[in-house]
Amino acid sequence: MRFVKPVLCGAIVVSLAAWALLAPTAAVACPFCSAPSLTLSEQFAKADAAILGQWISGEMSNKERLGSTTYEIVQVARTPFKSVENGKGENGKAIEKGKQITLERYRAGKKGDLALLLGSRSKGENIEWGSPLDVSATSYNYIVDAPSQESKPELRLAYYLKYLENPDRMVADDAYAEFANAPYKNIVPLAKLFPRESLRKWLTSPDVPATRTGLYGLMLGLCGSEEDAALMQAKIMESAQDFRLGIEGVMGGYLMLTGENGLREIEKSKLQDKQVAFSETYAAMQALRFLWTYGEGRISGERLKTSMRLLLDRPEVADLVIGDLTRWKDWSIQARLMELYGADEYNIPSIKRSIIRYMIASTKDVPAGGGEQPTRHVTDGARHLEELRNKDAKMVNDAERFFFLQ
Repeated sequence: MRFVKPVLCGAIVVSLAAWALLAPTAAVACPFCSAPSLTLSEQFAKADAAILGQWISGEMSNKERLGSTTYEIVQVARTPFKSVENGKGENGKAIEKGKQITLERYRAGKKGDLALLLGSRSKGENIEWGSPLDVSATSYNYIVDAPSQESKPELRLAYYLKYLENPDRMVADDAYAEFANAPYKNIVPLAKLFPRESLRKWLTSPDVPATRTGLYGLMLGLCGSEEDAALMQAKIMESAQDFRLGIEGVMGGYLMLTGENGLREIEKSKLQDKQVAFSETYAAMQALRFLWTYGEGRISGERLKTSMRLLLDRPEVADLVIGDLTRWKDWSIQARLMELYGADEYNIPSIKRSIIRYMIASTKDVPAGGGEQPTRHVTDGARHLEELRNKDAKMVNDAERFFFLQ
């Protein structure tokens, strides 16, 4: 379905106010993205009725009246009724091109302004219309032409790939949101379709929202070359004292592209350099976690553990590091952690709790079905736990009481 711009269209004002109220995306989505949880296609799919309306008039509210706004139907994208003759909406007016819909509440506009109206069927043949969403001809066509929610993920994402950084801001934001909400496993198969040259430009352009940096860095890492690795390394190594949105995605993509060679650069600049900003170190930690979960052996698990262990020298992140190494079942640092317990800068409750939980977890990591002899890390963990109990009984008891494996 295509929309032909009407004579009264005039200048189109695109409003993104509705996006500000939407919640962040779920954790199962793109690892380095943040986006509204409900995209335009999802809103469109949930609606029983959808029309393109053209602003005709509005009556401002006063003490006696709530006010109203009238739209003329330019195009019907969806109706819940079997036929136009049977299809009646609010005030008994048919949902068909040329008819008018009057909504409660005044909405500022001028003749020709376009809006997408989404409605839900209520009792009988009435439609309850939601708040109009200001659109342009481009954004309306983008919404109604999109593959259905039931389409294969690769087909849907291939459609939205074409609209990343579209000149229409609403379209560009929503296309990004579709990728941000997509599981990583659905993004990877599209790597051959990624616009490599555009990704290079977007990563270095001040005009591209910083919130998209993580996605574009990840995408370039999946489709790039040595030349792209150099560009990404230059961006990663930029001097930064303030928090950089999305830089963890660039690091993750860089590591996917460069493997252990890139990891050595990250270690020197972000993990071992104690002068680097905490946000940069934490971004590098997120990149390591990404490789552990999604890297599929691009960098071995043992090598990633070695990198993460470097951060035990950084008290400001030690509790987080110990938590990661616990989940990664790295039982090689038991003796080291006993040395750190209560020592100087490590003498804080969060680090102590992390060490105790590490020891508890090590005692529970036994082979399936058990065995005649417990493994070394189990016996050592139990011994260290008793030492800690003698030293700090309350802390150990509290940790055991609330212990759970993440």
